Amino acid sequence: MSLIAAALKPRSILIATDFSEASEKALRYSLALARFYESKLCLAHVVSSLGLTMAGPGAIAACEEAVVREAAQLKASLIRTGALTGIQHKFIVRHGELWPKLQEIIREESTDLLVLGTHGRHGIAKLFLGSVAEQIFRQADCPVLTLGPHTDGRPWFGTSPTRRTFLFATDFGHASLHGLPHAIAAASQFGAKLAFLRIIPAIPSHTDENSNNWHEDLRIRTHERLSQLADNAGLDLRPQLCVEFESKRPVSEKILETAKNLEADLIIMGLHESPYTGVISHLDLATTYDVVSQADSPVLTVNCSSGYDVRPQATEVTASPVSGADANRSHGVGAKWQTRS
Repeated sequence: MSLIAAALKPRSILIATDFSEASEKALRYSLALARFYESKLCLAHVVSSLGLTMAGPGAIAACEEAVVREAAQLKASLIRTGALTGIQHKFIVRHGELWPKLQEIIREESTDLLVLGTHGRHGIAKLFLGSVAEQIFRQADCPVLTLGPHTDGRPWFGTSPTRRTFLFATDFGHASLHGLPHAIAAASQFGAKLAFLRIIPAIPSHTDENSNNWHEDLRIRTHERLSQLADNAGLDLRPQLCVEFESKRPVSEKILETAKNLEADLIIMGLHESPYTGVISHLDLATTYDVVSQADSPVLTVNCSSGYDVRPQATEVTASPVSGADANRSHGVGAKWQTRS
């Protein structure tokens, strides 16, 4: 259990910001997480080259200069208010294609957690459109915490003694179970109650009298498997088990409905790396996108490339080390890591 708890202990957090109101929400969470975990915090903005390339290098330079000024203003404001006190921090401004540049920064800064907001200007909104969204969710080398438009901007941890509830949605596939150590770790670290949700895929309708018995048997077997996951979680507070049957409504609605009924403070999902997993798993890109866009709580997604090779029977997970080699790299605004005292 001690090694599983290490699955979600980010030593380096990256927030992709566009200085908009929506990004401020993600920034508040990032600052609170950096303080909670005593992590380094990197604030990055990518000046999208889309639409600027044709305007010429002058337009790109002017846009980048404006962004650098905004970054400097944000940094000054955070220092003035004490928000960065005691937090190692760095501001980075790049220009180019959004995901390749973010991926570049993730690797340079040995990022353990990427934090995103879903709306904004200067191109960050494009993170959640089409192939770019798919690239982030499927290819990020670290877990991704996304705050949608309906998420409360006030971080819930460290502010209230109220017990929280985290929802982990799984289809029992290897990819979805890849997020299990993170769900267990989060529940342990924040003293939250964990709820497991399994949505049973739609099955051919039966007209014979044994149909109800068949459904009940499937529900019982699914519940037993969830119970095994709960037994192996090793949490002081036993997880709640939720079994739902897929209906004509999208799977995302079932996840969101369960989260709402439980008043979940966090939704955790493990994802496949391949873009063709809709035929394998109900936790596909469309489902993820819908959940992220409509959830009242932050959503933590973990793909197969981010961190651990986990099997359902695993009881230990070893965290990959974080390199400090990049601490003195020089990029954009605030090139060196700085700590406010």
